[in-house]
Amino acid sequence: MSDSQAPRTRLTIALAIIYLVWGSSYLATKVMVTDEPPLVAAGLRFSAAGMLLMAFAWWRSGPPLLTRIELRHVFAMGFLAVLFSNACHVIAMQFVQSNTAALLNATPALWIAWFGTFGQRRSQLSGAARLGLLVGLLGVLLVLAPKGGFHIAGLGWQLLILLGCLSWSLGTVYYRNAGAANTPLMFAALHMLAGGIGLLAVALAMGESFAIHWTPRGLLAFAWLTVMGSCVAYSAYAWLAVHATPVVVGSYGFVNPAVAALLGWLVLDETLSWMQIAGMAVILLGTALVTGYLAPIPRAGSPPIRP
Repeated sequence: MSDSQAPRTRLTIALAIIYLVWGSSYLATKVMVTDEPPLVAAGLRFSAAGMLLMAFAWWRSGPPLLTRIELRHVFAMGFLAVLFSNACHVIAMQFVQSNTAALLNATPALWIAWFGTFGQRRSQLSGAARLGLLVGLLGVLLVLAPKGGFHIAGLGWQLLILLGCLSWSLGTVYYRNAGAANTPLMFAALHMLAGGIGLLAVALAMGESFAIHWTPRGLLAFAWLTVMGSCVAYSAYAWLAVHATPVVVGSYGFVNPAVAALLGWLVLDETLSWMQIAGMAVILLGTALVTGYLAPIPRAGSPPIRP
């Protein structure tokens, strides 16, 4: 493989991981929060994933760097991207369908791209990227509009998910500009562990029961979210946050709802109409525009993608 092919290949693999794994995470999260205490299960998930990933990163690259500045970055990301974001999601998803949650989680693609125009590593949006954002959002609406859209009764829970999405987006751009000293793998492990412990502390403060009685499907969902959703997908996302432009990083928000809608149809017997199938095609078109696969990714003003 040539040097010119390696960055593109790594970018494609990392995007495929977060598209497919995080697309399936809505179904797994819905199952987990239905069968188990939501904050406790989420806290255990991220704590376990953080320890597993830390052991791997330590074996691969050595011990973590725990300077005062680095710890500040770790705790900031642990709060924004894990504790606050996931607390909002797991609490709200007890009352919100997985497809609706997937639709709301398309919004970080816009926020990340917009927030990414600020800071030391700011990246301006091209005309094709702006068009891709609009096309992608249209596709998301086509996929989920047949479900009936938003309902006033659940508006509060939907707003809570949006608040979690905003926190996640701020964390992504914060990490992009932080210049963390640890490797992406080690940094992901540290902030997941910090956020996981924080979630357990919040669960304790809110009086949530720690007496978990695992159901078979709840345990399977927990294992999937821990290993694939946290260890594998977070590692890919951490690499993308540093090596790709914000608009490319946020493009997962367009594909994940399509994956979530398909899995909801297959596993939960939810309806998948021809309009939703058409929406998936529109989402893929928007993603191609956003990520530059219909035209070369601009290099001027963009961070280098290192092999």
